[in-house]
Amino acid sequence: MTPPNETPASFQRAVESFRAVLEGDPERPELEFEEMPAPQRLAPHSTALSAAVVRDDTELAVGRLILLHDPKGRPGWDGRFRLVAYVRAELEPEIADDALIGQVAWSWLTEALAEAGSSAESGTITRAVSESFGSKQDEPATTELELRASWSPSGQDMRDHVRAWSEVMCMAAGLPPRGVRDLKDVR
Repeated sequence: MTPPNETPASFQRAVESFRAVLEGDPERPELEFEEMPAPQRLAPHSTALSAAVVRDDTELAVGRLILLHDPKGRPGWDGRFRLVAYVRAELEPEIADDALIGQVAWSWLTEALAEAGSSAESGTITRAVSESFGSKQDEPATTELELRASWSPSGQDMRDHVRAWSEVMCMAAGLPPRGVRDLKDVR
């Protein structure tokens, strides 16, 4: 049994693979990652990353990914590890009006996680429209998509899970899927 103040080796290995993304992703230069403080009350051990999709000095999407570990496991976790993700991106109004955008955004996550290996996925997709009034009435309406999700990884290597989360951010930001070049970038 691990003493209460000692970090388990399994969590240390998971954190090393989780933080590997901080070195950058050559296939997705638009992604900017950094470590952030992790919530302390969700599990005995945790770490977290934040990221942004930035193109032409414009932030297109932001997100957070939290890795939780409880050596005893938790109800609903399907293991000793759990990942909690958040993604927010502005949407074009006509895309936000599409009744299927929630299902499409959820499919981005489930398809990305299929390669990573996960279970017990759960989450919500929210579309928000912000309209301005009064002295702000000239500001255009904005529409946003928020994805909040959690899942249990099938192992201790978190690289594919971080990659899945970052891919969802890129899709929400309107970038083409990994490995596909945007025609705007071809010159």
